[in-house]
Amino acid sequence: RSSWLLLAPLLTPPVPVITAPPCSLCPEGAHKFQWIRNLVPEFGISSSHVKVLSSPAEFYELLKVQIKAAKQRVVMASLYLGTGLLEQELVYCLEETLEKSLQAKGSPDLRVSILLDYTRGSRGRKNSRTMLIPLLQRFPEQVRVSLFHTPNLRGLLRLLIPERFNETIGLQHIKVYLFDDNVILSGANLSDLYFTNRQDRYVLLRDSPEIADFFTELVDAIGDVSLQLQQDDTVQMMEGMVHPYQGDKVAYCEIANRRVMEVINSARTRQELLHAKTFHSSQPGSSLLSQQSSQASGDLKPEPDTWIYPLIQMKPFGIQIDEMVTETLLTEAERDARIYLTTGYFNLTQAYMDLILGTRAEYRILLASPEVNGFFGAKGVAGAIPAAYVYIERQFYSEVCCLQQQERVQLQEYSRAGWTFHAKGLWLYLAGSDLPCLTLIGSPNFGYRSVHRDLEAQVAIVTENKALQQQLHQEQEQLYLCSGVVSTSTFEQPNRYVKLWVKLVTPFIKNFF
Repeated sequence: RSSWLLLAPLLTPPVPVITAPPCSLCPEGAHKFQWIRNLVPEFGISSSHVKVLSSPAEFYELLKVQIKAAKQRVVMASLYLGTGLLEQELVYCLEETLEKSLQAKGSPDLRVSILLDYTRGSRGRKNSRTMLIPLLQRFPEQVRVSLFHTPNLRGLLRLLIPERFNETIGLQHIKVYLFDDNVILSGANLSDLYFTNRQDRYVLLRDSPEIADFFTELVDAIGDVSLQLQQDDTVQMMEGMVHPYQGDKVAYCEIANRRVMEVINSARTRQELLHAKTFHSSQPGSSLLSQQSSQASGDLKPEPDTWIYPLIQMKPFGIQIDEMVTETLLTEAERDARIYLTTGYFNLTQAYMDLILGTRAEYRILLASPEVNGFFGAKGVAGAIPAAYVYIERQFYSEVCCLQQQERVQLQEYSRAGWTFHAKGLWLYLAGSDLPCLTLIGSPNFGYRSVHRDLEAQVAIVTENKALQQQLHQEQEQLYLCSGVVSTSTFEQPNRYVKLWVKLVTPFIKNFF
């Protein structure tokens, strides 16, 4: 029965693959990646505002500190909120901060907005919803909890697929945590594993009001097309909004597309106006002029040496910016450039695999060994998922060998006793450079789900600052130090044995995990 249930998602129609249009990198300029701002807003900041975190414990402590210090807004988007003691402490921090706001003179200024996935957040009797209802009951005017429900899970499909398996159809997968003007981008969820022994990536952007405004507006836009959690644990849509699984699917997706693109385009327009007045004009000498202008006006804000580009992927709504940028980066990477790419779930789209195998850059791909896969030891059919990943990895490695690309494309497996691996993103080293000038960090895993099914967001961070480049390089080195290079002998180990039924089923279900 369980095996049949895994095949149930096949009832949904496949989405055609759309590749990025050709786009050439700027040969010169402030940096080589200005072309990204043709698609999304570009936020120029000082590298001194960027801090790369390295551990789950550091991430958790930062969340608590930031919640307690927030005065105006707390915005948190995640797949789910766990139900353990560590997660309860986060809720207590929110309650304490809201209480202080309530007791302040005048009307309370603090607003808390939380966006989670409906199916994952509703799993089990005690779940994300039951964790947050006390906040809604105590602070109804200050707290909003939105639960995104994919429009693709509807009708007969919604009735057939049970809890847990219904999460394969599509999720709210964005992870962004912001507090006033401080923003944390990560791939980590709000769950005890991600606070203790599940390795991920995390970056803090301090004192970045424009970036915080953008992600606040993005979460608000998704929240507006999501189910709103009520004090009695029911949910309802905002008045006048099309329902995600009861209403017309095309109409719902069009509204969602319009809301999200309004956020992206309005921010892009704001930033372009800012660029026109400051250093980022294409005219020669503009940097000098803007610097003189800033000094004349008494504005001592340092000239940016780092640029942040938010990359959004919401294929259910027809938004595929992250896919286009990632494909272009892989396509345009020059010979002798090095790309370190990591994913907790190695299941690349065919387009990404083709680009990796067919382009000139060197690749070092970090993935989870079976023992640190998040599904390792799971009950039922889910327990076979690590074996499915081994099978996918072996197929890709065989293709690398067949093309005699083992030197250029190298697979490495993360292994660490007592830990699981969830890090995702990439670091780009230009030819001849020992430090990365660009990283992608956020929620996407570079797989079919990330591209086609889920709501995803990450940022491209481009920097000319050597100290920040060194931070990013150390982050990459620290992750890769816990890995071993994959070779033919890797797949001869007993723990790499893949049962026949897993091999047969994997091609049919690989697009759902």
